[in-house]
This record gives sequence, C-alpha cells and structure tokens, in this order.
Amino acid sequence: MLLNTHPDGKKRCAWANLKNPTYVRYHDEEWGVPVKDDRILFEFLVLESFQAGLSWEIVLNKRKGFEKAFQKFDPKKVALFTEKDVQRLKLDASIIRNEAKIRATINNAKLFLGMQKEFGSFSAYQWSFTKGKIVKGNWTEKDAIPATTPLSDTIAADLKKRGFKFLGSTVVYAHLQATGVIQDHLTGCWRYK
Repeated sequence: MLLNTHPDGKKRCAWANLKNPTYVRYHDEEWGVPVKDDRILFEFLVLESFQAGLSWEIVLNKRKGFEKAFQKFDPKKVALFTEKDVQRLKLDASIIRNEAKIRATINNAKLFLGMQKEFGSFSAYQWSFTKGKIVKGNWTEKDAIPATTPLSDTIAADLKKRGFKFLGSTVVYAHLQATGVIQDHLTGCWRYK
C-alpha cells in the first residue's frame, strides 16, 4: 500500500498506523517538520537511538516515559546521570530497558554538550551538512525510500568518530527524516507540500 486514507479523508504515508491516534498526530504534526531547537534535536536523538532494532511505534507509545526518565530531554541533566541512574532506569517499565542504550544516552548527552560549545548549537552542526537546506524526497511509494544515504553515512561516521553510540547511518537517516532535514513524506500524502 502506498498511502493510507484516514476516516477524515486525508491520505497519509503508509507507515502511519491510522488506528493509533498518537501515531497519526506524530505523522501530521511532527515528522518531517524542520527542527532547529537543540532540546528537540536531543529528544529525537534519544528516541531514535532507542528505536534501533525496534518499531518506531513502540518508542512513540513510550515517549512520555522517556521524557520523564530523561529529565524532559535536557542534555545538561542527562549528562550528569550516574551509575545509580542507570540502575534505576533499567527497572523503569515506562521506557525500553536496554542498559547499553541507557548508557549510550548518557554518553551522547555529554558529547552533545561538547558539540554545542564547538558549533554554537547542535542544530548548527546538523544543518551544516545541507547548508541549511531541506533535502526533499520525491517518493511515490514507501519501499522506494532508502534506509541510508551518503548524507546519513557522512553524519553517522562523524558522530561515531566523536564517540556517539547507537547512531549508525540508518538511525541517523531516520533522525534526519524526523527533524525535517530530509522531507520524505510520499508525494501523495497531504503533508508532502
């Protein structure tokens, strides 16, 4: 299926589960909208890294739990997490309890802060790869959208070199789509324009 048609009559990208109102809202209001706010960029880095190997819907359904567990996605607060916090989060059923991903989030928060100092903001770093321009896909079907591109390969390699974890090219591509650097709504989707 290329698109799903909601009872409201709007055609949406096939990946958006129309039975889940949270997913529909995410598709309609957030996915692909250009983000320049560092706190929101950090939130998506956290959520996308936890999504690795899982469905986005699982992460989206636990988003409020992640927000509480990771101090409203404040990288300054997350960077100060200790071993006690790791052990607490491993028991928190409101999030995905993956110790490696929890530790990666704390590590990534520290590196994120360093990049804010180096570039003025993480947003400046992220958008520098496209010179501030949105990369617009022209896809008519879901299966045509790539999982990675040379852009996501380049950014993932740079983040890895800097020490980031759980942010390979596939995760970075999903992050770029979510934060609007790449606009991959299908051409028939009402959000494409």
